[in-house]
Amino acid sequence: MARPLRLEFPGALYHLTARGNARQPIFLDDTDRQQFLRLLSREIQQQQWRCYVYCLMGNHYHLVIETPEPNLSRGLRRLHGTYTQWFNRRHRRVGHVLQGRFKSLLVEKERYLLELCRYVVLNPVRAGMVTDAGDWEWSSYRATAGVQETPTWLDVPMVLSLFDISVATARAAYRHFVAEGTSAPSPWAEVTSQIYLGSPDFRERIESLLQGKPLANVPIAQTRPTRLSADDVLRQVAATYRLRVGELLDRSHRDAYQTAVYLLRRAANEPLQTVAIRFRISPSRISKIQQGIDSRPLSPEQTVLFERCKVKN
Repeated sequence: MARPLRLEFPGALYHLTARGNARQPIFLDDTDRQQFLRLLSREIQQQQWRCYVYCLMGNHYHLVIETPEPNLSRGLRRLHGTYTQWFNRRHRRVGHVLQGRFKSLLVEKERYLLELCRYVVLNPVRAGMVTDAGDWEWSSYRATAGVQETPTWLDVPMVLSLFDISVATARAAYRHFVAEGTSAPSPWAEVTSQIYLGSPDFRERIESLLQGKPLANVPIAQTRPTRLSADDVLRQVAATYRLRVGELLDRSHRDAYQTAVYLLRRAANEPLQTVAIRFRISPSRISKIQQGIDSRPLSPEQTVLFERCKVKN
């Protein structure tokens, strides 16, 4: 059977799943789950995704993600690769952790986001791991229901807005809605062609993309760049350190060029190999630069640049 198409466009909403290789666990303990969420939060920020729902199980995970830019595959490849490296180092093993390609369903937001808000967090209940969604620590339910603090990368306000303008009323309605979902039919009965969860009109609009036609009903703001370009980053860094861009690329100022490397990856989302070619250094050197900046306090110049580029350290 042919693999389903991977369709990416500005403003796409996906339900994502990935399973362990040979259905083996991808999380052996809570430390694994915490690290996965840390890496996920970094990728959400870098890719400028909007995450509405998540649930970490034993041998797989579920995410509901909206992508203002068509960058789903790039972000998930990096998330999976980084987590696999970390997992293998920690558990002293080698090989694949996740099985092949991740599975993505294109979702009609207006029609199915609400249903996914409960379907995903009820996975542990359906699996018999807990009796109530609030008993499972590793999903977005507790943050959305107001039981625990909301992580900055989880778009709880958007989910609550589906229920009421009052946060308290919305949270009560959300808890009731999820509780009712244990006996609700699965939305997967309405999936078509292995990639669509939506109405016939939605499928028709998506299929028009396959024919090279522009997608209708996508907000203009989502079709415009929302991040700094690589040239913007280089100019910002050079100006802050009072250098010329050429001096930056020649690596004559260590702190400046390392900051530029970091921000090209984090703010401009430039591919690893492209940054390596720009600075004539190895991809492994870039990874070490990123790890170094992440592990120490920012310099005054870096503090200014991170603020301008809207990057959190």
